[in-house]
Amino acid sequence: MRSLPLRSWKERLLYTPQAEPETRSRIRAVTDSLILHVHPAKVPVSALRFTYTWALGGISATLALLLLVTGVLLMFRYEPTIERAYTSIQQLETQVVFGSLVRAIHHWSANLLVLTTFLHLLRVFLTGGYKKGRAVNWLIGIGLMLLVLLFNFTGYLLPWDQLAYWAITVSTSLISYVPVIGPTISRVALAGPEVGQGALSNFYALHVAVLPVMTTAALGYHFWRVRKDGGISRPEREEGRAERVTTMPHLVRRELAVAAAVIAAIVIWGMLQPAPLAELANPTRSPNPAKAAWFFVGLQELLLHMDTLAAMALIVLVLGGMVILPRWDRHEENIGIYFRSPAGRRSALLGALLSIDLVPLLVFADEAWIDLPAMFPAWPTLVSNGLIPLAGALIGLAAVYAIPRKVFKANHSEALVGLFSFLMASLVVLTIIGNIFRGPNMALVLPF
Repeated sequence: MRSLPLRSWKERLLYTPQAEPETRSRIRAVTDSLILHVHPAKVPVSALRFTYTWALGGISATLALLLLVTGVLLMFRYEPTIERAYTSIQQLETQVVFGSLVRAIHHWSANLLVLTTFLHLLRVFLTGGYKKGRAVNWLIGIGLMLLVLLFNFTGYLLPWDQLAYWAITVSTSLISYVPVIGPTISRVALAGPEVGQGALSNFYALHVAVLPVMTTAALGYHFWRVRKDGGISRPEREEGRAERVTTMPHLVRRELAVAAAVIAAIVIWGMLQPAPLAELANPTRSPNPAKAAWFFVGLQELLLHMDTLAAMALIVLVLGGMVILPRWDRHEENIGIYFRSPAGRRSALLGALLSIDLVPLLVFADEAWIDLPAMFPAWPTLVSNGLIPLAGALIGLAAVYAIPRKVFKANHSEALVGLFSFLMASLVVLTIIGNIFRGPNMALVLPF
C-alpha cells in the first residue's frame, strides 16, 4: 500500500477539503427550499413595493422571532413564584450582563407587535386581501391577532409589580363580565377567585409553552397559505400580465433589509428606554386609577359608558362581522386596490373623521351631563344604560354605512370600508382616551 505524501504545515494550514463546495451547495439548497416553502418561486414586481404592504407581515414575523430568542434567554433567570418573580426581575435588571437590554428588547417588541399585527390586519382589509379564496387566511389572521393579545396579556403579569398585578386584576374582572362563560374563564385563568400563585403559574405556562405552540402552528399555516394563494393579493388587472421576478434574491433581499432595520431600531430603543418596573405588587393597596393592560383600556373605556352586557354584545357583533366579512363583501373585482376606489377612499376618510370628531365628543358629553339611569329611573339599568346606548351605537354604525352610499354613491364594498375605518379609528380613540386622559377615579383629566 502506497502511503500518502506528508504535507508541510503550510500546506495543511491552507488545505481546503474537496467536499466543501458540495457541502455549501447542499446548505444553500436546503435554505432555498425552506424559503420557497413560504414564498412563491416568482413574485410580481408590483408586490415588491414597500408602500403596498409596508412590510407589516415581515416586521411582525421579525418581532415574533425577537420575542422567541429574548424570551428563551429570560427563562434562564426568571423564577415564576410570587416570592421570587419580582426579585429575579430586579437581579436581571441590575446584575446580569445585558439582562436589562434583553428584557427591554422583549418588552418593546411585544408592545410593537400588537401595533404591527393590528396595522397588518387593517392593510389586508383595505386591499381586500380576504377575497378570491383567501377567506381562511383572513380568519387565521384574526386568530393570530387574538393570540398576540393573549401573549401580551399573559406576559403582563410575570414581573409581579404593582402595574402588572392590578392591570391583570382589572383585565380579568372585565373577562368575568362575559355572559355565562366569563366568570368560569376568569376563575380558571386565575386558578382561584383572585390573582395569586395559581394565576402566576397559569400565565407563565401559557406564555412559555401553550401559546408559542399555537402561534407557531398558526403562523406556519398562515405563511404557507399565502404561498398557496400565489402570494399577496393584487389587482385583477395585473393578473397574468404583470412582470415577475424570482423570489431570491429580489424579495428575500428586501425582507432581510427590513428585518435588519427593525432589529437595529428595537435594540437602540431598548438601550435608551429600559422596560418599566414598578414597585413590588401589593394586593392590599390599589393604585388610583386601576387600569387594565393598555391594549384592553379601550374596552375598559367602553364599559364606562354602557352596561357590561351591552358593551360585550357590541364587541361580539363587531368580531362576528369581521369573521363573516369574506361572505359579506363579495365584490371581488376590486381585490388588491387600496380603499377599493376613489369613492371607497372618500368613505374611509369620512369614517375616520367622524370617529375622531364624534367619539371624544360623546365621551365628554357622557362624562359631563348625560346620565341615562337618572333620566329613566323607573327603567331597569340594563335597559337605560344598556339597550339604549347599544341601540344608539348600532343606529350610528348604520348611518356611517349609509352616508357614503347616499353622498358618494358608494357600492356595498366601498361603504364597508367607511364603516370599518370608523370602527378601527374608534377603537384607537377610546384606547388613547383611556390611557392618557383618565386620571384618579377614572375621571377625565388633561395629561399636561
